[in-house]
Amino acid sequence: MIEIKHLKTLTVLRDTGSLTATATTLCLTQSALSHQLKDLEQRLGSQLFLRKTRPVKFTAEGDILLRLADDLFPRLAQAEHELASLKEDTNGRLHMAIECHSCFQWLMPALKEYQTHWPNVTLDFSSGFGFEPLPALSAGELDLVITSDIQTRSEIHFEPLFDFEMRLIVSPQSPLASKDVITPEDLAHETMLSYPVQRSRLDVVKHFMQPAGVEPANWKQADNTLMLIQMVSAGLGVAALPNWAVYDFARQGLIISKPLGDGLWRRLFAAIRAQERERHYLSAFFATAKQQCQTHLEGIKAA
Repeated sequence: MIEIKHLKTLTVLRDTGSLTATATTLCLTQSALSHQLKDLEQRLGSQLFLRKTRPVKFTAEGDILLRLADDLFPRLAQAEHELASLKEDTNGRLHMAIECHSCFQWLMPALKEYQTHWPNVTLDFSSGFGFEPLPALSAGELDLVITSDIQTRSEIHFEPLFDFEMRLIVSPQSPLASKDVITPEDLAHETMLSYPVQRSRLDVVKHFMQPAGVEPANWKQADNTLMLIQMVSAGLGVAALPNWAVYDFARQGLIISKPLGDGLWRRLFAAIRAQERERHYLSAFFATAKQQCQTHLEGIKAA
């Protein structure tokens, strides 16, 4: 039976060219080394190398075993690396920021499901309101950012999660409630309600109003999705929110949901450092998030 130690001995013998150097490299006595090689030759019934040659010359049988070693050792090293990665992944860190602030609606159930399978991954959050999360991701301060804002960076991988539609929500008493489609010009005399982030980072600004050169009459801010919806319902302004965040409230008649133009569709991504995209606990998070969203959110599409 050929053992790993036999293949290792033969490769060292090939590299050093002598039995004396091989014994020294393997921390064996020359007697123990000779015994090991003779035992292997007896098992195989073949001589593996020519004695008293410098450097050592191998027989055809010896060459077969050396080719086997050259094929096997890299594969063993790769398997050991993958096993070590799996062990490391079970104790990972997932410190995240969420630029899409209505995402908490689906993120919390997804994380609950994720933790049942990856209990040793440490979860933490940073607010996306007061800082730029992608530079923090590159610097290692964050491990994942939920965003719809692609910024080309070679060191960041953007994993697509799903596509969603941004909708304008208005009060049932608003004049816009009777319109079939909202144009940018319809917002020029409105109070726009939004999260407390830079306006330039809002999808409705970047991809709807700004291209048309339109600025709303006023801006107001609210810290969370429920507050925005309540303010819209009370007639304090209009807001642009993802379809999943407003679906139930529109169904109850508390607000009216309207398409922006021909439909303002955006894609949601999970951004991670590119060098970590093969980590198993991150791949598992992607899979869990996609499955949970497709199961529970209204009006989204697979990316």
